[in-house]
Amino acid sequence: MKNLVLTTSLLVFLTVTGCQENLLESTPYGQTASNNFWRNGDDVVAATNAIYAPLLNEDGYAHTEYTFDNCSDDMNRAGDHPDETSLELFTFDATNSHIGATWSTKYEVVSRANAVLINAPKVTMDETLRKRSLGEAYFLRGFVYWRLSLIYGEVPLILEADATAGNFNKAKSSIADVQAQVESDWLKAADLLDVYYGGDNAGRVHKGSAYGFLTKLYVYQSKWDKAIEMGTKVTTNATYKLASSYDQNFQLTSENGSEALFSLQYKQGWTTDNSPAYYHTVGAWGGWGFHEPIEDLVNEFEANDLRRAYSVLVEGDTVDRKANGKTAFTADMTRITGHAFRKYTNFSDSGDMDQGLNTPQLRSADVYLLVSEAKIRSGKNGDTELNTVRSRAGLKAKTNATMTDIMHERRVELAGENERHQDLMRWDKAGLIDIVAHYKKDRGPFKPGRTFSKPKHYYFPLPQREIDLSNGVLKQNTNYQ
Repeated sequence: MKNLVLTTSLLVFLTVTGCQENLLESTPYGQTASNNFWRNGDDVVAATNAIYAPLLNEDGYAHTEYTFDNCSDDMNRAGDHPDETSLELFTFDATNSHIGATWSTKYEVVSRANAVLINAPKVTMDETLRKRSLGEAYFLRGFVYWRLSLIYGEVPLILEADATAGNFNKAKSSIADVQAQVESDWLKAADLLDVYYGGDNAGRVHKGSAYGFLTKLYVYQSKWDKAIEMGTKVTTNATYKLASSYDQNFQLTSENGSEALFSLQYKQGWTTDNSPAYYHTVGAWGGWGFHEPIEDLVNEFEANDLRRAYSVLVEGDTVDRKANGKTAFTADMTRITGHAFRKYTNFSDSGDMDQGLNTPQLRSADVYLLVSEAKIRSGKNGDTELNTVRSRAGLKAKTNATMTDIMHERRVELAGENERHQDLMRWDKAGLIDIVAHYKKDRGPFKPGRTFSKPKHYYFPLPQREIDLSNGVLKQNTNYQ
């Protein structure tokens, strides 16, 4: 899968989208952009592989997505880019470069997915491959619309009919309508995809990917019965069982294991010079060392929690750097906080930092905790799922677990995986925490109190450039006007 995505992405970008400066002026996807494309099943598979590709770049998920979680109480931005400072401090505006970059990257994924959904049904090809390709296109379109809805709230929905008609300059849809489209796309994906893809196709999304994200969607919507129904399709299926050891999710040799419901497939020397590994690994070991955990997160781990040593580094931890031997981590290796995220750092046999480590977007452990939360918040007992996750971490079981237990467990299990800020906001909307007071708290010199304004900061502003290009069609989010 890694090679397939990488070697076809440039070809398909050129043949499907052409050399366009502005997606608002792009060629309708109902028309063939090249007489030499959409000839057979190989072309459809190549185009499908290329849908994944924009997600791998710096403005997809390698860096920009993590800048949004800098807002959380887990990490310091640690970089030297002013736009990241404003995100962390809630002083950003609509011209912020990350806010603009992630928009365009995600709509490129939408464009590529629409191209497959329009053209794949017309091609004479193997039906099994057609179903898989369509399922992947639906899933990935749903995935980016999900992220768009979390980041911006109301966004334009550009679907097959719009692409065919060249109707790209559209007004925003409501959050409810965007989430309804996400649900529809993921349900179609679940119907079309196989239970799992292995071998050369390991890393492709599958039924478990769709079921897992549907679970997350339904939890965000407080649809507890649906969340439990979809989540149970993951937690009771041995195909998606938890890795036997937490660290296996973050090792090159076991990265596409059963727990990896959806991971971005990086490959050293092929995908990008700026993978998540590059941004999280300390400079002394070949990375840039952005997104540093703070002491408050380190202290959240219980004594003897096996996840701590493989999640975050503290003074004196030892890391095997292959040819460079075992090296002790020291606080002065970091830019600011004295800590680093361990889970994104691997080394090649030669001892170099390896950027080929995949980046999980959804793990089964996340779904276990979502099912537990859905049960607790609907008046049921969520101990089984919660304790499955805790048991792997070497911790004692909880009895009659509460939302306080869920909040703790999600923070340490998913540390640095771009979930914390969104979790805190949804719990605030449910009245379970006071996010204004939470972010106002001084958590030390690297995370002073900050001012979160409700409801303004539940969402980021739409990129000013996109509003300007729309000639008045696209309206700024109300709280930023």
